[in-house]
Amino acid sequence: MRRQGSVWRQSFADGGKPQGTLVKGEDTEETGTQQTFWADPEIFETTEYDFETLRARFQQMAFLNKGLSIQVTDERPEHVTASDDVEAEGDEDAPTSRTVIYKYDGGLIDYVSHLNDAKKAELVHADVIDIEAEDTEKSISLEMAMQWTTAYSESVFTYANTIATTEGGTHEEGFRAALTSLVNRYAREKGLLKDKDDNLTGDDVREGLTCVISVAWASPSSRARPRPSLGNTEAKTFVQRMVGERMADWFDAHPNEAKEIIRKALQASQARMAARKAREATRRKGLLESGGMPGKPA
Repeated sequence: MRRQGSVWRQSFADGGKPQGTLVKGEDTEETGTQQTFWADPEIFETTEYDFETLRARFQQMAFLNKGLSIQVTDERPEHVTASDDVEAEGDEDAPTSRTVIYKYDGGLIDYVSHLNDAKKAELVHADVIDIEAEDTEKSISLEMAMQWTTAYSESVFTYANTIATTEGGTHEEGFRAALTSLVNRYAREKGLLKDKDDNLTGDDVREGLTCVISVAWASPSSRARPRPSLGNTEAKTFVQRMVGERMADWFDAHPNEAKEIIRKALQASQARMAARKAREATRRKGLLESGGMPGKPA
């Protein structure tokens, strides 16, 4: 650790127990902390790590922490690319380690763009919608980015304090409730939904949506281990309020894009109702065919 003009060192072992006191070393003008970690086989089930798993996680962390630079280098001998003829150290043909560097100044905006680049679908609107909000009194903040595509499935990823909440939770519930309510209200105000029409469902509204939601809170609770979900009612209230307000502002400022998003939802609704009618017709046909009258009464 480099701070206060000096280098400070301390070692830990056996599950994090200090191996001595903090030691003051040489002088330095630099600041920052460097950690060296060796997994204890008596604590961890495995000490063999998959580079792709680590790479993907560190890329995810870089997306979630705007502007943070993360470098991952695999220096294990068996993973070093060897050359056929190494003449001297520093030679261009010398063995090289796998290295990846991630830094995203756009944060979640870059994350959504990255996810959509992998899809074979067109964008419904060009710009990624982003929301940042904070409640200092309750020590909770929200970062969110979203963009609709012409795909038929939704891709919503949620995080709490940078930990993936793979089973969703209250922050996702708040987002869904606010988005569905807003789209229906806006569609009726603009005459895209008539009085006789049913409301759009949440699935209709989110069809083709790519969204990343990240909340940071001082006192998160979780449930559903080992795949966590956030269980804070405050998070739901905060996210629902912020999404409702900020998305309403965005719709008002981008009326053409808002109408395209609603048209996408209307198409999803029409397809859903057509599929339901087709299923009902198939069931009725099956019942009639299987319920034929006996020969004598006929």
